[in-house]
Amino acid sequence: MAEKGGISVQTEHIFPIIKRWLYSDKEIFLREIVSNAADAETKLKHLVAVGQATGIDGDYRIDVTVDQDAKTITVEDNGIGMTDDEVKQYINQIALSGALDFIQKYETASSDGIIGHFGLGFYSAFMVADSVELETKSYTGAPAVHWVCNEDGEFEMSESEREARGTKITLHVTEEEKEFLEGDKLKGILTKYCGFLPFPVYFTDAKAEAKEGEEAAEIKPINDVEPLWQKMPNECTDEDYDQFYHKVFWDNQDPLFHIHINADYPLNFKGILYFPRLGNEYRSLEGEVKLFYNRVFVSDNIKEVLPDYLLMLKGVLDCPELPLNVSRSYLQDSDYVKKISAHIVKKVCDKLAGLHNTDLEKYQSFWDDIKIFVEYGCIKDKKFYDRMKDIVLFKTTDGNFVTLNEYKKSEGAVDGKIYYATDLTQQSVYVKLYKDQGIPVIVLDQLIDGQFINVIELNEQNTVFQRIDAVTDEISKSDGEETEASPLSELFAQASGKQDLKVKETALKDATIPAILNITEQSRRMNEMAQIYGMKDFHLPLEEILVLNTENPIVQKIGNDKDSDTAKAIAKQLYLLAVLNQRQFTAEELQTFLEGSYDILGKIQ
Repeated sequence: MAEKGGISVQTEHIFPIIKRWLYSDKEIFLREIVSNAADAETKLKHLVAVGQATGIDGDYRIDVTVDQDAKTITVEDNGIGMTDDEVKQYINQIALSGALDFIQKYETASSDGIIGHFGLGFYSAFMVADSVELETKSYTGAPAVHWVCNEDGEFEMSESEREARGTKITLHVTEEEKEFLEGDKLKGILTKYCGFLPFPVYFTDAKAEAKEGEEAAEIKPINDVEPLWQKMPNECTDEDYDQFYHKVFWDNQDPLFHIHINADYPLNFKGILYFPRLGNEYRSLEGEVKLFYNRVFVSDNIKEVLPDYLLMLKGVLDCPELPLNVSRSYLQDSDYVKKISAHIVKKVCDKLAGLHNTDLEKYQSFWDDIKIFVEYGCIKDKKFYDRMKDIVLFKTTDGNFVTLNEYKKSEGAVDGKIYYATDLTQQSVYVKLYKDQGIPVIVLDQLIDGQFINVIELNEQNTVFQRIDAVTDEISKSDGEETEASPLSELFAQASGKQDLKVKETALKDATIPAILNITEQSRRMNEMAQIYGMKDFHLPLEEILVLNTENPIVQKIGNDKDSDTAKAIAKQLYLLAVLNQRQFTAEELQTFLEGSYDILGKIQ
């Protein structure tokens, strides 16, 4: 005898909310229905394993069928099934404790999170259907049940003639949502959300199969029942990881490296993270982390599980401790998510340290790709800095890589001082001076490098970074003492047009260079920091020091004839040449330099 009734919840509240829940994301209904089918399979498999269900074949499967003519979508499993009493308990009685308050809370607000709570996942079907049929038979052999419900919450239950165990759900799709009857669209949704379920999911398009003359192709599951992250790392090859990366992220380039995470209690999550190859300047630096819940896809690009200096990572994370319908606000405030983030940071550091210690050549090969992110992480996160400081690489002007400790121990290094260049072309004269003395010079040619070396100096005792155009002590013969108010100093100050220009006379070890222009490290760093923080109006005068090489014949000649017009003209040209080795000319300086050069050339006979 048929039983009729109304769903035991205030349907004037729940059904309108289900209808409009996340209007742009109605495809969630298929995830919910198929996920329930997978749960039914999992429960039966467990009962078999513990001996509470016998005589069960192991051919578990889920079938999804779309029929455009009948305007139906059907999801069928051969899982645990339900008895009459279980249908009444789990389907008819939505109003669990606190459910109505929850529903009323969302009645006038965005209903993010309502589906999946209080057993409402099944009722997400009403987002696209005006009536839903359910046929189910319990594994216990109890009589099968047929249940049908309309969009007003009015249902009818009766016995069913279904013989096979499991559950079949039929959605009668409304005219307004007929787009979900398109085979390709439905298959795409199914692949997106259920592509890694643990049981094979088969998709059938009834209309496509009915075409006359079309040979029936072998139906294959649309999902991978053994996703790579569910395996142990020793069961996977590098080729497996690369293939998985290409399949999931549609990237034709191999990643630089991967990190396989299998975290146990209390975190309990699995995943694989990749560092993509970023060599092409046109490639986006934004990564993508896909979040799964027990293999069910939840969301793309969950940035909350990564610190901002690792947002370029791509990967998948399966977190069964998170709710299936997790919200952004939940992710931002969750201690569990913060612990996941900290664990990922540790695993990244461990991976990089392992590569540095066991495969240094590979580590060096992709250092240029990861350098900016490692430095940014060191600036932002002290724990990250402490883990990475000994394996941060610096490229020398010879193209080799060294760590900070290796630089300090290298031949020619000066105790506690790290010499660097920011532009090998502009600073080529300085590079040669240091190279000729066997003093190693590293290259710091990115804007972030300035902030990074500040962090190192704050954390490492007796470590000072000096740009090679800021000091001359290591490349001079003399003690570097400044000659105050000498006639030669006055001559060059006048020639530069800057009466306050500091002039230093010293004997450089390379006699071929008449003069170089130094800028103090402190004044230059202050101006660079102002630029980084957008302080456009902030500008301190750079402290320039013109270093005259007393070993150079031209300087010596000027010193012997400093009052002549020729000496003044040459002094001006030497100053401008020193400026040119330091930076680009201003328009006025270029004009002055050209005029002086023409004048000198005109006097050559």
